[in-house]
Amino acid sequence: MAQRDYYEVLGVSRNASSEEIKSAFRTLARKYHPDVNKEPDAEQRFKEINEAYSVLSDPEKRAAYDRYGHAGVNGMGGMPDFTTIDFSDIFEEFFGFGMGGSSRRRNAPRRGADLSTTVTLTFEEAVFGVEKEIEITRDEVCSTCRGSGAEPGTAPVRCQTCGGRGEVRQTRQTFLGAMVQVTTCPACGGSGEVISTPCHTCKGRGLERKTIRKTVPIPAGVDNGTQIRLAGEGQPGSNGGPHGNLYIEIHVKDHPFFRRKNDDILLDLNINVAQAALGAEIEVPTIDGKTRLNIPAGTQPGKIFRLKGKGVPNVRGNGRGDQLVIVNVEVPTRLTNEQRELFEKLAKTLGSEVRPQEKSFLDLLKEVLGG
Repeated sequence: MAQRDYYEVLGVSRNASSEEIKSAFRTLARKYHPDVNKEPDAEQRFKEINEAYSVLSDPEKRAAYDRYGHAGVNGMGGMPDFTTIDFSDIFEEFFGFGMGGSSRRRNAPRRGADLSTTVTLTFEEAVFGVEKEIEITRDEVCSTCRGSGAEPGTAPVRCQTCGGRGEVRQTRQTFLGAMVQVTTCPACGGSGEVISTPCHTCKGRGLERKTIRKTVPIPAGVDNGTQIRLAGEGQPGSNGGPHGNLYIEIHVKDHPFFRRKNDDILLDLNINVAQAALGAEIEVPTIDGKTRLNIPAGTQPGKIFRLKGKGVPNVRGNGRGDQLVIVNVEVPTRLTNEQRELFEKLAKTLGSEVRPQEKSFLDLLKEVLGG
C-alpha cells in the first residue's frame, strides 16, 4: 500500500508551523490511541500518525521530505527513529500518568506534611480560655550538618549516574517502536547529588526527629471537636518548601451539672413543692459563681428561666450566650407524720380532677432553644 502524505495524515498544510504540527499530532494521538480507541484500525492509524509527526517535527527530516518525499526520509534510515521523541508529556496530558517527569518538577519546593494532636480541657477552661503546653514529635533541621545531610567537613558531590540531572533516560520497546522513558535516578533519588559521607546524627537525611514542647493559647468559647490550626508548625518542607500546619483538636470533659448547647449553658435545677407553689428566691450556680434567681409562685415543672450573658463567650468574639435554668419540681418520697397530715388537708382542697398536658416538656424546651 502506498504511503500517505505526512501532511495529509496530520491534516495540516505544507507551510504549517511546528506548533501547528505538534497541536495536530496531539489531537490525533488522543483520538486514535489504542488504549482509548477500540476500532480495529486504531493501532495502525496511531503508528501512521506517529510516523508522520516524527518526520515533520524534525527540521532536517522535514526538509528532506519536502524535497524528496518519502524517498528522502527513507534514505535517512527508513522508519522514523522514535528514540528522538519524548512522549512523557503527551501520556501525562491524555491519560493522567507520565513516563518519568522533569527534574524541575521533582526538585520543585514541596510543602511539608500536616501534623495533629489532641488537647483535653475542663468545662471551665473551654469556656474562659487557657494556655496549654503541648508536646509534638516532628522533623527539625539537623543540628550537626545544618540540613546538608553530609558529615561536617564534607559536602555532597554530583551524582555520576545521572550527571546531576536527577533523572535517567531509558529506551524500551513498545508497539510504537522504541520509546524514551524518563525516570528518577536510582542513585541520588532525584536530587542530583550523592552524599559520600553521611552525617552521623541524621544518617544523611538532613533532618533529625525531635520532641517539641510549645505553650499554645486556647481561645475562650471552644467546644468539643473544635480544631485549631497553627500555621507552619508541621513537618518541614522539601527543596525549600514551607512547613506544614499543626492541627489541635479540642476534647472537653463533661461537667458535673452544666451542659452546653452552642453558646448557651443548660442547668437542671430541683426545687421543692412549696417553693414551686408559693414562690421563693434561691441561689443558682453559674459558670461565673452563684447568683440569685426569683422563682414566682405557681412555677410549673419544666419552666425555663434565662440568665442573660451567663453562657459561653462566642469563640469569634460576638458576645456571650445565656444560662438556661430548667426547673424540676421534686416530689418528696418520704414524709413525716406532720407533712403527711398537711398534704392530706391540701389534697382535699385541690380536688381529684386531672387533665391532659397540651405540650410536653421536650416541646417546651425546643421552643426555648430554637429546635
